[in-house]
Amino acid sequence: MKKLSIRMKITLWFGMVLALMVVLTYTVLISISGSMMQKQLQNNLAVTVEDNVDEVEYYRAFPVNKIDNGTDLYLNYGTGYLEIDDDFLDKVNGIYTGLYMEDNSLVYGENPIAKSLTETPFQDGQMQKLTVDGEDWYVFDRQLVTAGLEGLWLRGTVSAAEGHLQLSAIVRFSLVLMPILMLLAVFGGYLIAGRFLAPVKQITQTAAQIGQGSDLKRRIGLTDGKEDELHELANTFDAMFERLETSFETERQFTSDASHELRTPMSVILAECEYTLEQTRTPAEYEDAMQVIYRQGRKMSRLIEDMLMFTRMERRADAFSMQRLDFSELVESVCEDMRYVSEKGISLETEIAPGVSVMGNRDLLARLLTNLLTNAYRYGREHGHTVVTLCGDADEVKLSIADDGIGIPAKDLEKIFLRFYQSDAARNGNGTGLGLAMAREIAEFHGGKLFAESTVGEGSTFFLILKKADA
Repeated sequence: MKKLSIRMKITLWFGMVLALMVVLTYTVLISISGSMMQKQLQNNLAVTVEDNVDEVEYYRAFPVNKIDNGTDLYLNYGTGYLEIDDDFLDKVNGIYTGLYMEDNSLVYGENPIAKSLTETPFQDGQMQKLTVDGEDWYVFDRQLVTAGLEGLWLRGTVSAAEGHLQLSAIVRFSLVLMPILMLLAVFGGYLIAGRFLAPVKQITQTAAQIGQGSDLKRRIGLTDGKEDELHELANTFDAMFERLETSFETERQFTSDASHELRTPMSVILAECEYTLEQTRTPAEYEDAMQVIYRQGRKMSRLIEDMLMFTRMERRADAFSMQRLDFSELVESVCEDMRYVSEKGISLETEIAPGVSVMGNRDLLARLLTNLLTNAYRYGREHGHTVVTLCGDADEVKLSIADDGIGIPAKDLEKIFLRFYQSDAARNGNGTGLGLAMAREIAEFHGGKLFAESTVGEGSTFFLILKKADA
């Protein structure tokens, strides 16, 4: 059973349920239908007798004008005539109807047990059950009360075996039809299950091909317009493959860029060491060489530190505790510290609304602010201005950092947040190329967003949107 496919398991389960339903149907049919068939047989007997009541009429004189091709029967009765219409049913579906005199003598019709009923009195509108020669019979009487028909009775009889015969016919028919219907239903269920589970096979094959060939560009691609659970699952897998591909591509690019960025300072350090060690140098030359090595070592240290920070945020989100903090106080504190490291005579101005709170990690948000302010100093205009503005509404907190520096081309506004990317105007800077990428990563880590607006030659403004703690 464990080795069977899901399609076969569903079909077997469906078949067993249908088989159980067939058995229960037969059980109910045999146990209940017998009494129902007998009741129906009695009703048919009463209805047949009642219908025949209207087929008997009395005329004082022979009705010459009513003779219609000799199909009706006329009998002498008393001082007149009885007309028995051709619609009189003396036998139908095993039910016999006879026209009797009060003395139990048969006038017209049939009754196979007439001799056994000679001593049975008439009972108007009553259903009687009698046993004749070991066989059960139902008897139903109706007195004719129309003028001229006094003393006449209709007696209907039917064998109880007729009900059993009808039940047997139904059972035989069911024994043939229901298994056929069950087999057709099972076969149809097998086909339907295969059709519904086809996407699962396609999902499995695609996942196996991706796993074997490491081709993350493959997609399941169920595009037949359906919206059931399996298609939703396939779309979810496609979205997951898309994210995995993006993640691996980003990781590969990050590794390549990191190797490139580390290779440059290492090459400078090695070249400086080789040059210095070629011969004896003066103390000043040794000092110059150490300064070069120190600067390149600092650059490598910052780069490694930033890379480790990225790794911690991506793979160990629990390493950074989140708490409610006064964002206004944090921004004011970071700005106060950054005033002491101001470059190129740039002044730092603030417009900070008090009491603005967010849920976040203090160290990460401080790192984000420091990176944005450092970026504003690095690319700001000499003796220019940097303005930090913080405000909030019922749901969001909005921080902006504006400078009046060189600006960013429109084509680079999104690229500047990529790791190791630097626009042409920023190539001469001393950054690692990770500052803005880390700032956006921190913003998204807090469920916020970071974006920039800029005009070349006039300056740039970076906007940070976070959820307010109360919201």
